[in-house]
Amino acid sequence: MDWILFVLIGFATSFVGTLAGGGGLISMPVLLTLGVPIHQAISSAKFSNTISSFSSFFVLFRQQNIRGKQLLLIIPISLGGGATGGAIASLLSERTMTIIAVMLLLFALCLQLFKKKPKSAATAPALPKIFYPILYGISVYDGMFGPGQATMLMYAYLRAGMDYLSAMALTRFQTFISCFGAMASYLYSGLMNWHIAPFLAMGSLIGAQVSVRVAQKLKQNQLRLILHTITFLLIVQLLFGLVSGRH
Repeated sequence: MDWILFVLIGFATSFVGTLAGGGGLISMPVLLTLGVPIHQAISSAKFSNTISSFSSFFVLFRQQNIRGKQLLLIIPISLGGGATGGAIASLLSERTMTIIAVMLLLFALCLQLFKKKPKSAATAPALPKIFYPILYGISVYDGMFGPGQATMLMYAYLRAGMDYLSAMALTRFQTFISCFGAMASYLYSGLMNWHIAPFLAMGSLIGAQVSVRVAQKLKQNQLRLILHTITFLLIVQLLFGLVSGRH
């Protein structure tokens, strides 16, 4: 009956992760507590996230005015970043990546809290060129470990003036691409655990669909409040891990 537990883990991770990011900080501690080796836990999470992120993006893409050119530009950035991150995952310690995550999340939260409310637009605005190196860096971080990756992407797209659902759609698309790149690296290395990954993916697929439908029923200010709350909890959990010596 272990498969039921992995389905539930996948559901919770994807529901929170799709809505505001940070789902990895649900799945990773639980999988490690269950005795799953770190690289197998990460690779299984990338596999499930690849499937769930594409499913949620597809639903949002059909309903949001996303520019096709933006998607084409994001593909090589995310794919290259995810593959790069997966390849160099063993070069940096978990503690170092956790410190980086805390700093980036604090910076993103401060930027968004003190940002003037953007005017609404009929279509998602074009991304300034300065954002593409930022998106690549987040994809590299995602491929290496990735706690808070989707949250960082949400803040980046919101900072560019997008509405919440458009930011969510592009975040899920970039997550799909970067996770696919990272997953390919882990598959090549033979680190995928096929006794876990399919059940995580099953739960993640359901969680993503439920999360998208919940998001569509909430107001923009409610969604932003959820994002800020999840970000604060992510920072607290990461800091606790650093202080307690878990990272």
